[in-house]
Amino acid sequence: MLRQYELVERVKEYDPDADEAMLNRAYVYTVQKHGTQTRASGDPYFSHPVEVAGLMTDLKLDQETIATALLHDTVEDTLATIDDIEVNFGGDVARLVDGVTKLSKIEQMPENERAAENLRKFLLAMSEDIRVLLVKLGDRLHNMRTLHFIKKPEKRERIARETMDIYAPLAERVGMYEYMREMQLLAFEQLEPEAFATITKRLEQLRDKGGGQVDAIALKIKQALAEAGLSVEVSGREKHPYSIWKKMAERHVSFEQVTDIMAFRVICESEADCYNVMGLLHRTWQFLPGRFKDYISTPKNNGYRSLHTSLMYENSMRVEVQIRTREMHQLNEFGLSAHWSYKQGDRPDGQVGWLRDLIEIVDASHDPEELLEHTRMAIYQDRIFAFTPKGALFQLPKGSTAVDFAFAVHTDIGDQTVGAKINGRHIPLRTQLQNGDVVEIIKGKNAVPQMSWLSFVVTGKAKAAIRRAVRLKERGEIVAMGQKLFDQIINQVPAKIGKKAMREALKRLEMEDDDDLYFAIGASDISDRDVMEALVPGCTEAMPERPEWSKTGKRLSIRGLTPGVGFTLADCCHPVPGDKIVGTRRSGEKVEVHAVDCHALASGIDSDWIDLSWGRQSAGAVGRIRVTLYDRPGTLAEATGIFAQNNANVRELERAQYDPPFQSYDANLEVKDLAHLNRIVSALRASDAIASAERI
Repeated sequence: MLRQYELVERVKEYDPDADEAMLNRAYVYTVQKHGTQTRASGDPYFSHPVEVAGLMTDLKLDQETIATALLHDTVEDTLATIDDIEVNFGGDVARLVDGVTKLSKIEQMPENERAAENLRKFLLAMSEDIRVLLVKLGDRLHNMRTLHFIKKPEKRERIARETMDIYAPLAERVGMYEYMREMQLLAFEQLEPEAFATITKRLEQLRDKGGGQVDAIALKIKQALAEAGLSVEVSGREKHPYSIWKKMAERHVSFEQVTDIMAFRVICESEADCYNVMGLLHRTWQFLPGRFKDYISTPKNNGYRSLHTSLMYENSMRVEVQIRTREMHQLNEFGLSAHWSYKQGDRPDGQVGWLRDLIEIVDASHDPEELLEHTRMAIYQDRIFAFTPKGALFQLPKGSTAVDFAFAVHTDIGDQTVGAKINGRHIPLRTQLQNGDVVEIIKGKNAVPQMSWLSFVVTGKAKAAIRRAVRLKERGEIVAMGQKLFDQIINQVPAKIGKKAMREALKRLEMEDDDDLYFAIGASDISDRDVMEALVPGCTEAMPERPEWSKTGKRLSIRGLTPGVGFTLADCCHPVPGDKIVGTRRSGEKVEVHAVDCHALASGIDSDWIDLSWGRQSAGAVGRIRVTLYDRPGTLAEATGIFAQNNANVRELERAQYDPPFQSYDANLEVKDLAHLNRIVSALRASDAIASAERI
């Protein structure tokens, strides 16, 4: 553990003007407040904030951040308050400590909700000052280094999982790759102990067998570059076990089949030297097509800049090489924290672009599961680059579509999207973007996000915004329906309903306003009798119970529809019971039911999508098939005979095509369900009179 004078000296080395007295006070304050508290390791508790402060000095962060690291647990774990911190250390430190402190312990909530709530508050605090994140990452890294002292395996696993899912990705997003790699490695050891032990052992065996192979390759690369007059530093390392395990899982290969276990880094004097080095390496050793990435001309969102390439070294050994300048290397390893060094006059705005997206996700997410899902999407995915027509650059996850791009530019643009052009050509909104695409979003004044977009968007921001818009629209429609039903209900009440009666009814039902009541009625969350009883207590005592009518015969029932909403079966795909179905809805019209693989859906329908399924009593619908017959007497009669033998009533039959020696007919058949329709198609295909039969 760092002693008091050692910590202060570290800060003074890079910031001679630091407030030594304030740092001393913060050190003494945390020692006194934590007193006799101990950690799972048996060490004094104050050793933890002191070590976190030491990590912050490694990053050369300012004195307020060092003080925050020392004090970050005092409010949560001692009798100290934020007011005490402000009085003793100033408003800036108090604000940072408040941001890092876990603001509430919701012990009764389920684990996922507790994690989501803490994440929500943390993201909001982080948005005000990125230093909150830097201290939190240092806090988590030190906790991971001492995780093995915790006795309960389930607690170790929970902390490791949270680190892998939230904190390591956050470290990557702000460019702190050293923190990210160590967190992943320590979490991997806890979450996959057998895999960790196996890969570690294999690496040791490889190391013993190779006998300094990494150093030998690094020397060979350096000699090849020196002969060309390039002065560089070359270092090499084995990839850590988690990185290897991840590649094994992604590529479905064994350890022996992972060929790029070794990675090398070339540090150059200038940006021009980086490109010269890359060219020389590609001329000296064969490079692997598709594995070259230029993050110098097009940096990552977190500011990361480097050239990446993979080479086929001697004996068909594949190695990865990263090429960068010294300045790039410093920024790459420590990311945003490097900008917060005391030397930097122009500190970055804490509201960096991706962080703004996270805050919008916090506001849009409906429940804890959504929040965690969308946040993980936003902070940990491989990226592509796309441009607006004016040349503004946006980074998006691989697989992103024009809709993802629209929401990345601005939520309002995403909400108003009706179409898009990629590189000047109109394209379907579900089209995936490629690196370098120029994307123009076409907007409509009355446009709203469509439920169908959720089937192809990949960014957390887009998913959260679409779900929020759909929920608001659905609520408005249900409220309107509920209001109509309410008007029918009050006609059955033996009294005139005024404003006072309405206020009293809302109190009895524990609802805030009229819209809450209308929504409950429209969504069938409350019965007519309960509403009537709330309006006029005692009025339903003499009323008979209303019978429930079951659906019989061939009546179709659809699950997932709002009560009172009608539906029709789409003519484009003729869904029958047994098909997977969705509904499309336009304002003021009935829901149209489609099979999920309907071509009309794939080409885009300007309406909302609703998840639907068939009810238990559903039986009987019209299926459509195309039958291609040999053009000779009796073949049509044989086809209609097969319909009759299989108890299928022909509703419509028309010739679709005549192409000697064949003629094709489209038939609409009344069938019980999908299995019934499939039996008819199979029987047709078995006939010698029929060339082909298929559902259309």
